[in-house]
Amino acid sequence: MSYNGIIFDFNGTLFWDSELHMEAWREFSRRLRGTPFSDEEMLKYMFGRTNEDIIAYAIGKRPSPELVEKFAVEKEQVYRDMCKRHPEIFKLAPFAEEFLNYLKESNIPRTIATMSEKDNVDFYIKEFHLEKWFDVEKIVYSDGIIPGKPAPDIYLIAAKRLGLDPQNCIVVEDAISGINAAKNAGIGKVVAIASMEKPDFYSDLGVDLIITDFKDYKEILK
Repeated sequence: MSYNGIIFDFNGTLFWDSELHMEAWREFSRRLRGTPFSDEEMLKYMFGRTNEDIIAYAIGKRPSPELVEKFAVEKEQVYRDMCKRHPEIFKLAPFAEEFLNYLKESNIPRTIATMSEKDNVDFYIKEFHLEKWFDVEKIVYSDGIIPGKPAPDIYLIAAKRLGLDPQNCIVVEDAISGINAAKNAGIGKVVAIASMEKPDFYSDLGVDLIITDFKDYKEILK
């Protein structure tokens, strides 16, 4: 089957920042419940979820909009400060630029679908100059309305912005919730990138391809 477009998750996929997000959320977990999130909790309940979902999990009840806003603003500022302090991490994933250049030169439709909120997305666009490769108006992000992954909505919206049926799209993801979101959306090919986990972590998740970086990007497009 041929695929006409590609949709990238961002955090942990094009930008391997899982360590920074984990440290920022661990700090806020300490504030919210007195103990940091475990690695297992991070994988199951943090990645690909909205700030509201994460805070609700941490405190055991649905938070008020005011509480969500307060903690989200504080946490994301801590995270962005961490990014600036760690240039060894604050860069695009291995061979991502080569892949994005190829997609641009080949005129292959592409966008980003991330559960990051607007302040962080604007930060990424500015710092990574994402406008070189993406129509920033087509990037889908958490707007307070789109349900968090594993709901399919974000990938359905992304495919629509590319003018494509989900079955004709490829999605690249790193998180269980994101992989399930892509599958729930009827995405034609789901690629797992092992940015933090070992490749065999994804073996039983029903993905079509497992990669460790973007070096063999033509394999992704098959």
